[in-house]
Amino acid sequence: QVQLVESGGGSVQAGGSLRLSCVVSGYIHSTYCMGWFRQAPGEREGVAAIYTGGGSTYYDDSVKGRFTISQDIAKNTLYLQMNSLKPEDTAMYYCAARVQFYDYCTLSQRYTYWGQGTQVTVSS
Repeated sequence: QVQLVESGGGSVQAGGSLRLSCVVSGYIHSTYCMGWFRQAPGEREGVAAIYTGGGSTYYDDSVKGRFTISQDIAKNTLYLQMNSLKPEDTAMYYCAARVQFYDYCTLSQRYTYWGQGTQVTVSS
């Protein structure tokens, strides 16, 4: 089955940067919406999404201008470049996927495949 494995989390000071990676294996030959989500005490929230067939992206307002979602199709890898990190970005970050056949990916859609998460901690 499809498996997603995140890496790249860690502890950084406010204003620093991290790049998260999500390696996809066992995938169906298809196009997908791929998303990054995060969960701190409270509800899980969407961070960013990308359509693998065309590259269109969507960002939550809280990360616009600071985070960039991208993909390397040849490496079966999804990335989240996080710059200008703030303490409120502290959370467990998850990547997720859903089969999608047209260029319309949002953070409110149902994502069917999920990774195990990678912890990001930002100190003030």
